[in-house]
Amino acid sequence: MTDDIAPPRGRPGRPTREQAEARHQELLDTALDLFLEHGFEVTTIETIAARVSMTKRTIYARHPDKATLFRTAIQRAIERQVVPRDVLEGLDQGELGATLEAIATLRIQQLASPHGLRLQHIINTESYRFPEIFTAYYEQSTRPVIDHVAALLDRAAATGEIAPTHSEFAASAFMSMVVGGRVRGIMGGLAPTPRELDERVRFTVRLLLDGLRPRPVGGLS
Repeated sequence: MTDDIAPPRGRPGRPTREQAEARHQELLDTALDLFLEHGFEVTTIETIAARVSMTKRTIYARHPDKATLFRTAIQRAIERQVVPRDVLEGLDQGELGATLEAIATLRIQQLASPHGLRLQHIINTESYRFPEIFTAYYEQSTRPVIDHVAALLDRAAATGEIAPTHSEFAASAFMSMVVGGRVRGIMGGLAPTPRELDERVRFTVRLLLDGLRPRPVGGLS
């Protein structure tokens, strides 16, 4: 009978790449929380390091200054708000109105989530100091949705479902009406019920499509 051989005990050492990345993501999330809670000016690297149980030296090894850490934390938050193209395409209901309702509802739910509201608050608070964060948010998170809606309107115009229009302007106005107003209300503590949200989304979609429906040449209908 042979004796059981115990497996070798793990030795302390450098963290794995996965562990190091997980700690870095924890750092960015914690930094974002503190920047939101106290503002960029008041929040210090010392405070962030203490909250995440990390040395300042470790933080400075990846982020040479507080502004760089702030921008990186914001960029990570923005990336979490991007709606993948395949998700947008998967919302196609086979009918323009229903598809627009699905897109608007998804976007409102996303922006009104705790993470989405946190990001909106900090962009509103700090974009005067870091104007590039607003631009990054628009280009990476907002613009692709507008472009997708514009493509839907172009397709509908090509089939005669709606009148020809400046699709980008129309898509931007639609998203501003249906999403911007709802999210601002939620940020102000005026969250609609699911039923109210559905009614407002449907109303805005009808308003858009009524304005874009084809009309007889030389007359009104």
